[in-house]
Amino acid sequence: MRQKLLFCLLTLFILVSCTYEVKTKATLLDQLPPNPSIILKINNLTNFKSELKNNAFLEKLKGLANLKDILDKLKGMESLSSESTCLLALYEIGKDTYDYILITNTSSELFHIEDVANKKVETLSYQGSQMTKYSLDDLEVYSLSRDKQMVFSSSNLLVENMIRTKEANPIDPTLRKIYEAVPTNKSATLFLNLTTSPSILSFAKSVDEKASPLAEWVSLDFTANSDQVNLTGIAMAPDSTKNFINLFRGTNPLTNKTPQFAPLNAQAIVSFTFDDYQIFAKNQNTYLDRTKPVDTLFNTIEEIGVIYLNNQKAVLLNSYGTESLYNYMDTHKTGSETYQGSEIMELPDKKFIVTRFNPLVKDFESNYCTILENSFIYSQDKETLQIIISNYKSTSSFINSPIYMTAKRPLANESSVLFISDGSGIQYFAEKDLEPEVFRSIQKNDLDEQAFASQLVADNDFAHFNILVSKIGKAQENNSVSPLFTMELDTDLAIDPQFVTNHRTKEQEIVVQDQNNMLYLISSDGKILWTKQLEGRIQPPIQQVDIYKNGRLQLAFCTNDQFLIVDRNGDDVSPFKIDFDGGNLNPLAVFDYEGKKDYRFVITQGRKVFMYNNQAKIVSGFKFTEAPSNIVGTPQHFRVSNKDYLVFKLEDNTLKILHRTGSDRIKVTEKIDFSNNDVFLYKNKFSLTNKTGVLHQIDTNGKLTATNFNMNKDHGMFATSNTLVFMDDNVLTIKGRKVELDLGVYTKPKIFYINDKIYVSVTDIQNQQIYLYDSQAKPIPNFPVFGSSLIDLTDMDNDKNLELVAKDQDNSIIVYKLNQP
Repeated sequence: MRQKLLFCLLTLFILVSCTYEVKTKATLLDQLPPNPSIILKINNLTNFKSELKNNAFLEKLKGLANLKDILDKLKGMESLSSESTCLLALYEIGKDTYDYILITNTSSELFHIEDVANKKVETLSYQGSQMTKYSLDDLEVYSLSRDKQMVFSSSNLLVENMIRTKEANPIDPTLRKIYEAVPTNKSATLFLNLTTSPSILSFAKSVDEKASPLAEWVSLDFTANSDQVNLTGIAMAPDSTKNFINLFRGTNPLTNKTPQFAPLNAQAIVSFTFDDYQIFAKNQNTYLDRTKPVDTLFNTIEEIGVIYLNNQKAVLLNSYGTESLYNYMDTHKTGSETYQGSEIMELPDKKFIVTRFNPLVKDFESNYCTILENSFIYSQDKETLQIIISNYKSTSSFINSPIYMTAKRPLANESSVLFISDGSGIQYFAEKDLEPEVFRSIQKNDLDEQAFASQLVADNDFAHFNILVSKIGKAQENNSVSPLFTMELDTDLAIDPQFVTNHRTKEQEIVVQDQNNMLYLISSDGKILWTKQLEGRIQPPIQQVDIYKNGRLQLAFCTNDQFLIVDRNGDDVSPFKIDFDGGNLNPLAVFDYEGKKDYRFVITQGRKVFMYNNQAKIVSGFKFTEAPSNIVGTPQHFRVSNKDYLVFKLEDNTLKILHRTGSDRIKVTEKIDFSNNDVFLYKNKFSLTNKTGVLHQIDTNGKLTATNFNMNKDHGMFATSNTLVFMDDNVLTIKGRKVELDLGVYTKPKIFYINDKIYVSVTDIQNQQIYLYDSQAKPIPNFPVFGSSLIDLTDMDNDKNLELVAKDQDNSIIVYKLNQP
């Protein structure tokens, strides 16, 4: 069973070797040469690369022994770019030696080697077919175009084998069945044939050739964010095979009770459950290839648990009726003592557990036993039982540990097999069971902050299989500010990140664009949901609209020369992809006059004004189609006393305040040398500043007043209906209250009104410090925090605590969680 427990960890190690992969159709499977050791189907190359790169745990494991050769060869795929499904397969060509084949549907600009310093491209011929050989530094990559598909490989022999093969290769029926059943919304799926025992799986010191594998085939869907790796899928084993999961065939999983009895500081727990011991015992006889009468002594047993504590083991038998087994133990005990009110019995039969529950329990001597509630707990030494009793009676059980709570959260409530461990538990298994070189590789990594879990849930002819590695969650103190996750993009950010609403979950997600004009949508747990290649740089901010008035939200924005609306999945919303010759567009303005989602989309380009309706048609009733001077910034809409005011700043220092129709509503005769700040509605007056720090305010009757605040030309301003904020040099003013900050280069201030509370933010981009204050100019506890851009602030996951997103490094974002009282 030891090797079965380690399977969850080893699978993750294997996955690290596949750092650069991609997405697939069923026809790709038939193209592969026979007998691959591992198959990886990748549904989204960009997302998969990002998930691997941004996960701290996988980064740690790149140096794992036995994988360096594979990792080095796969570096040849760093230049691969594809939006199509790809299939990557590893082939064992010699002991511990592997080559790969990757197949994807043909697409333009697939292989980018422009940035490789030392490269050579050659054309080779073989049996009438041509293949290309790329020499990239010290790597060789071979490619072949066939049947509208591209093949890449680290081995010309594998490519030649594909050329020689004219017909599709036979596919294992079990593999085809699980291959066709996998979802396409995960970034990648891993397929393993556990019956072939490739050397890449041979991490153990010695392999029991008679031992049966966990299953015949396993498929695992891969997802990851910065703190967590999830592998979810199925394990399949035909009824006739002696695979480990068949021990639970015909039984139903139950809630695992072992964590309730394991001490708080246990290194690991394993729990096996079944609802019918008689069925389990018959499966056990089949698995062990033996004929043995079923012992009715254990008819009421429904769980076998193993507790690992201080490198010792204890075994738990959980029962729904204790009388029969208790009488047996009481009759056969050779000694007894009491500890904290519980009896500890000394037993003569050291193999009592092993002989009856092989292969679930091995290498264990049942010298002592105690009973807690309906559970019999056996140990090799008396001290282990004393620790278990003491922790149980003081309610210091494993079920309350951060490790258990972190690991169990995403798993099913009932398990046929449940394994949960901390980093020391993994180190214990590695030292005990793995090759010394592999153990040393693991030992180099600090795993103290990781929780590990795997779970099998038996079904009819297969088992649901889950594997998890997660950063251990910690209880947060009130008023603390903690990083939630960071996300590294492929290149530097082009715009600041901002929150947008997921109309399905009502939670917030993050949109950001990089300097390659790639738009990203990122989930609340740091996972890239999709990417979209745009033709130009977005003019922020991105707006959200409900164009069909059905509650489904879209993203609307302008680039330098396009107006676009994209839907929840990143697809263009027709006909909202409108090109503008000459470019130089301002940010998009969206007006919703009466809150009925009858939108007016206003695009300004130089002096020109284009107003579109929900059907992407020009609004014929709007007459302000050309301004007397170039328009500066984003047009704005304000509503005061049920009247609409459209505000435009012009390059000639004219302020235009218009009706809906585009005619003048208020004529502002005074020229204003506009600062680089927006117009705000403050105290029901249109409020803006000039470059010398004078606040100009115009009321709805056209009366203009001016107040000189004597600020420098680069000052920042933000206002709501009743709150006015300035940032001048290093002095922040909130409602007239001044706060002197450290010397630096500060962004404009920004006001957020959330849960009936005002927050004011400003960022020192020189020293990369984010400041946050309340409406009384009092600092929010534990600020400033690290960041280098304007922020966005919201309750991202609807838990009453706020989240903050900002630019981190040039090519990354960071999200903080504010834990409020």
